[in-house]
Amino acid sequence: MKNGKCKIKKGDLVEVISGKEKGKRGNVLRVDKAHERIFVTQLNLVKKHVRRRDGQAGQLIEKEAGIHVSNVMIVDPQSDKPTRVAYKILENGDKVRVAKRSGEQLDKE
Repeated sequence: MKNGKCKIKKGDLVEVISGKEKGKRGNVLRVDKAHERIFVTQLNLVKKHVRRRDGQAGQLIEKEAGIHVSNVMIVDPQSDKPTRVAYKILENGDKVRVAKRSGEQLDKE
């Protein structure tokens, strides 16, 4: 992620390629460009203690922790396998993300 540029965006389907969650898939909840981390639904869960307040009891919640961008890959919509991402400029001048594996466009607008 050079200069804060990340090829993975919110809502993308990604697969973890290394670490304890290897092989699992999920959608991206948010991207933290400053720390090069992404948060994926129901992956890399950690327990967090929440203090009691306003008459509500304290509790232990599970929430998603960040996964480094280098440990995930976008899933190719055509082949359903992990792929790298390239950029392509269309005839009308729009710059879109493209799956390297199949050449299919990732940005659906």
